[in-house]
Amino acid sequence: MIVIDIPGWKKLRLEFLVLDLNGTLAVDGQLLPGVPERLGKLAGKLNIHVLTADTFGRAGETLADLPCELTILPAGRQDRAKRDYVRRLGEGRTAAVGNGRNDRLMLEEAVLGMAVIQGEGAAAEILPAADVVLTDITAALDLLLHPLRLTAALRS
Repeated sequence: MIVIDIPGWKKLRLEFLVLDLNGTLAVDGQLLPGVPERLGKLAGKLNIHVLTADTFGRAGETLADLPCELTILPAGRQDRAKRDYVRRLGEGRTAAVGNGRNDRLMLEEAVLGMAVIQGEGAAAEILPAADVVLTDITAALDLLLHPLRLTAALRS
């Protein structure tokens, strides 16, 4: 569990981290540098879940050595499927990271929604759904590894 008390905003008690795969943890189906190491460190504190449509058909292979639970979503209404997944875990205990249009509801639902803008870009409509917007996935994961960074970004 990660506990972060953000003055003027809220106290977070995070147990789960839900991540999109393509465009968030990976670009063109390949994990971005620094992701495995950071997920390894976070796995001691959070239960990590990766949700994907598996666009490149290699999600299982890509994530095989990482400490996470992989869920491949069926085509159609993936935005709702991701939101419902966060609800099942407990939205008040879940942080979520994504970049795509189908991540908007997940970011809104999670107690902490993080949008990343990387090589594939980010859907404009997820930006207002996020609590914080970052330039890459390593910065997002580092916020959880170094909570005072998150406090600096979100306190009022």
